Amino acid sequence: MRIVIIGGRGLIGRAVTEAAVAKGYDVVILSRQKVQTGINSAHVVLQHWDGKTAVDLVRIIDGLDAVVNLAGESIGKGAWTGERKAELLKSRLEPALALVEALKLCREAPKVLIQASALGYYGTTPGEKDESSPPGSDYLANFAVEWEGSTRAVEALGIRRVIIRTGIVLAKEEGVLPQLMLPFKLMVGGPVGSGKQIYSWIHIKDEAAAILYLLEKADASGAFNLTAPNPMSNSEIGKVLGKVMNRPYWMPVPGFALKLLLGEMSTLVLDGQKVMPRRLIESGFKFRFIDLHEALTDLLKNG
Repeated sequence: MRIVIIGGRGLIGRAVTEAAVAKGYDVVILSRQKVQTGINSAHVVLQHWDGKTAVDLVRIIDGLDAVVNLAGESIGKGAWTGERKAELLKSRLEPALALVEALKLCREAPKVLIQASALGYYGTTPGEKDESSPPGSDYLANFAVEWEGSTRAVEALGIRRVIIRTGIVLAKEEGVLPQLMLPFKLMVGGPVGSGKQIYSWIHIKDEAAAILYLLEKADASGAFNLTAPNPMSNSEIGKVLGKVMNRPYWMPVPGFALKLLLGEMSTLVLDGQKVMPRRLIESGFKFRFIDLHEALTDLLKNG
């Protein structure tokens, strides 16, 4: 199979590329950066794309089998000013809209599109959510709704579209886990805010495997939650992390302090979401890491 990954140099993109190459796929990674670095493999090609010119994209994707669209700047970097919010949305919508136009222009368009999204779609109201749950009404929910809708038009072209609503991705070198580990390294690990907020997490290996599984599964379409079926509270996660790292768990971080430090972005830490991967499980996907202790041990001891 020949696939193109837009935003393929990010955390998830790199993991998908590695897993795809292991299966013998040919992968084209698109990036706005021109530096030629990445996985050293004859199956991987890194190409520059400005993220907005449809005609240039046609030359790259015409005749390929699938597109994985992971484009978008990290929402966890930089204060959420009005200008920053506009940049975050633009970094997703601009490539997505150009992709739609490019697919319309292809002589032999890819048959499937994996479209990234996030669990923020469901908002932060209490209660367990799955793919049948409606969207929330806060900033992140409205953001996700617009993000997901940006590529809806490809369905009219006969292209199978899968939306992946990703939870908190656990990886050793990047993302949320290094931030969670820092207080423990300083011997001041403990609950953040109330500690009761639920985090819906997924191991990076399961994230990549699920994306390829949905890419290959011909009858998969629509939204799928990519999160392990074992969401846990901040306190529970902290205790497990302290045990794996052999560090104490005792020093609480007050919620008001994070609100002062991070402003509106503190919702990423202080507000939880209990989201289940109902459709992914029903489709037959098998997780490698359901137990958090095993997941963290794999990442920190075996990685």
